[in-house]
Amino acid sequence: MNDQTRFIYSPEFLRYRFHDTHPFNNNRLEITRDLIQSFGLLQDHQILPPRLATDQELALAHDEDFIQIVKQADQGKFSEERLERYGLTTEDNPVFPGMHSASALVAGGTLTAAEWVMSGRSRHALNLAGGLHHALRGKASGFCIYNDVSVAIAYIRKHYDARVLYIDTDAHHGDGVQWTFYHDPDVMTLSIHETGRYLFPGTGYVYERGHDEAFGTSVNIPMDAFTEDDSWLSALYRILPQAVKTFKPDVILSQSGCDAHHYDPLTHLSTTMKVYQAIPRLIHQLAHQWCEGRWIGVGGGGYDIWRVVPRAWTYLWAEMNHRPLGNTDLPEDWIKRWESLSPFPLPTTLHDPKETFKPIPRREEITKKNNHTVRHVLSFF
Repeated sequence: MNDQTRFIYSPEFLRYRFHDTHPFNNNRLEITRDLIQSFGLLQDHQILPPRLATDQELALAHDEDFIQIVKQADQGKFSEERLERYGLTTEDNPVFPGMHSASALVAGGTLTAAEWVMSGRSRHALNLAGGLHHALRGKASGFCIYNDVSVAIAYIRKHYDARVLYIDTDAHHGDGVQWTFYHDPDVMTLSIHETGRYLFPGTGYVYERGHDEAFGTSVNIPMDAFTEDDSWLSALYRILPQAVKTFKPDVILSQSGCDAHHYDPLTHLSTTMKVYQAIPRLIHQLAHQWCEGRWIGVGGGGYDIWRVVPRAWTYLWAEMNHRPLGNTDLPEDWIKRWESLSPFPLPTTLHDPKETFKPIPRREEITKKNNHTVRHVLSFF
């Protein structure tokens, strides 16, 4: 198996764009790629272009009528009422020109990553444009048109008959992926997220555990609002290795949303960059321990595209390349290129300096709630 990690990328990914003021801004991909290259972590031969997912591949996780609606939605053929039934023309998912092809390219990027890893051409592969985990079988949801993750997992199940562990560390519950495989005992979905009591999509409770013979393969770790680093990481460290040991996957597919950070404008969690250094380190270790290194990574949520996303995903890519980064200064040339465009002063280090954020007054209460959740989840194994 080739140890060279592959980076799926094309400027065409930036066509997945709802409108200029929408919180989902894929300029983050270009800003992140530039930071990774500024650190000298990305070589030209590692970059793979994505391909378009075919309708047949999309149909592995989506209804055919939904695919046809998406293909024609930007042509004005359907009433707004009908489009709304498919989750389109909403505030979250407005129709945009070329929506189908842009979305199919994202899905194809994750398929490309999956093909390279499952065929043995690479141990690890990363598609930061992917991670659109909210889209349902017949409905767009939460900034997600096609669910590239569900498509890729279904593709792996069909063509490689592999047991897939899906790890979702986005602040929002990975509902679309969970429901797609809620009946499949060969897919485990593990999501650590802000409790649905306060945040979209309002799901991801500990009692959502899978159905019939798949009971136990859906694992949810809902964190209380304003959870900080130590409590968040304690939950992950205590549960994820146990879940992997129990399930024994052939491959790990991880979604790397970084919207649990204190700066993120759409969530209520209070973690720092410490979490985004630790997550890929643990997943990397588990991939080599249980899956012969097979690890497919995708992006996900992240709505502070200047101060959070580039740093978090640089930590991820560095770890996937066996070149983990510590708390180092950000390259001055990167800061100079982007500082005039950023609405905030750009950070100067990969880590958040100590005392950047004030402690949460309810820390003890929050930690106690989270520990209760963790004990509850661990009782299932």
